[in-house]
Amino acid sequence: MAASLNVVPPIWNGCLAMAEVDHRRRWDPCVVHRGDDVDDFLTHYFMQPNRKVLLVAGAGFDPRSYAVAVRLSNTVASVHALFIREERPNPLQDQSDRADANTKTLLTTLADRQLVPVEIFGSDGAVVGGRNVVRAFSQRRQHLQGMTDVVVDISALSAGISFPIIRYFVEYVNRYNDVVNLHVFVVHDPRLDASIRSIASDAPSYVHGFKGLSTLSDRAREAWMWLPQLARGQRAALERLYRFIQPDEMCPILPFPASDPRIGDDLAGEYLMSELDTPWSVDTRDIVYADEGDPLDLYRTILRLDDLRRPIFAETGGSMLVLSPLGSKVMALGALMAALERDLPVAYVESIGYELEAAVPEGIEQPNLIHIWLEGDVYPQRGPALPTDRSAA
Repeated sequence: MAASLNVVPPIWNGCLAMAEVDHRRRWDPCVVHRGDDVDDFLTHYFMQPNRKVLLVAGAGFDPRSYAVAVRLSNTVASVHALFIREERPNPLQDQSDRADANTKTLLTTLADRQLVPVEIFGSDGAVVGGRNVVRAFSQRRQHLQGMTDVVVDISALSAGISFPIIRYFVEYVNRYNDVVNLHVFVVHDPRLDASIRSIASDAPSYVHGFKGLSTLSDRAREAWMWLPQLARGQRAALERLYRFIQPDEMCPILPFPASDPRIGDDLAGEYLMSELDTPWSVDTRDIVYADEGDPLDLYRTILRLDDLRRPIFAETGGSMLVLSPLGSKVMALGALMAALERDLPVAYVESIGYELEAAVPEGIEQPNLIHIWLEGDVYPQRGPALPTDRSAA
């Protein structure tokens, strides 16, 4: 589980020893389960009759939609579910049919449940999904009363929805004592992630609750570094994000190790011959590698980058890291954890729709689950309050 910054740009060589780096991490150590260990955890932990669970999951076309819900239904825990249905204009009929089938499965799996439709775009085309989902949870705050655990399954949720949801619950858990434990689950399936391709909208923005200090005028002198997670078929989205952020430098993130040993080379070949080589001016030594199947690897790598840069740029205006999670949901979870801890801005391009390859199944019989215990009584003390998204205020 150990992680490190795999590639350090030449300008920082030797800086780690000189800098007074703060090694304290909110989620280091962190309780994580993978594969069969997740089923063991679900079986033992949620078989305790005193467990009262609020489950949040996506009710979309993604075949991973009901993996966690089905498993929780087989425990003795009392489960109330809120199923998020992301509504986008003019969805394809095949995807609507898949979403309807998954929704029916979810609604029949758990008796105590509620379907929560969330409009992703406003009538004027503005991205409002993150704000809408936070408002929906604020209006349903009574469902949290008496709960011992909140389970968020991000497997079938977009980043624009899952990031604000998790931030909302991390802040809630640390503000009140009636909800103790916060769990995040995700089905790790890189091939499926690659088979569901986003159709990017024309307007990049920051994820709701993750603007950080990026919009404040007094931070204009900061050296901005962009950390985009490279993924197949995201050329248009990356170009729009680059023009939106206008970074001073960038360190693209590639998955390594990965289930497909050639994916890093393929992505480098797709982008190194164009964006990375000419308009973005990226040196190959600036590429960052992170374990595709371990969210904590990318989490620690981003924090270490932040620790390295802060003392270097302290006297010249400061440093700002901007994240753009694309592709793998597991790596996006690592970026989310780092963004929460350091109040880092998360820039993205919301999807107006999706393209599904023919190989996308209608269901997954044996999902490869990953569980992260974000907050709760497993830790000896609560984490500190999250940095405030002051730009939103």
